[in-house]
Amino acid sequence: MSVRHSSRALAGALARVGDRWSLLVVDALDDGPRRFGELQESIPGIASNVLAQRLRQLEADRVIMASPYSGRPLRFSYSLTDSGRDLAGAMRLLAQWSARHGEGAVDSPRHDACGTALETRWWCPTCEQPVDGDDGAPVWV
Repeated sequence: MSVRHSSRALAGALARVGDRWSLLVVDALDDGPRRFGELQESIPGIASNVLAQRLRQLEADRVIMASPYSGRPLRFSYSLTDSGRDLAGAMRLLAQWSARHGEGAVDSPRHDACGTALETRWWCPTCEQPVDGDDGAPVWV
């Protein structure tokens, strides 16, 4: 992928989910489906009209899906689509970066069994091998 194409792809991603609230909604749904009230409780400071708008937009962008759980009144439970789960994975990378380099950095996620900080690695599913930056072409080629 060329730099120009990469920039356009990033601009497209930011246009779809680049605001604070959308990312926090995706993060809240990473643990599993939630109802509107549960989402509002898990995202401090979000107004109900903003949450409703973000949910509609994320559903239109196929990042989340709404499943009715009550017919009268019509109420929904929200969950991530496959695309949303991919986005949540990218957000974990961003959170890891922030944990390492941000002011007042927080601890990185840790392995429950031994307490070691987790690292993200590129993985080739064909070769079933981890790929480091020195193993060949850059990832974006």
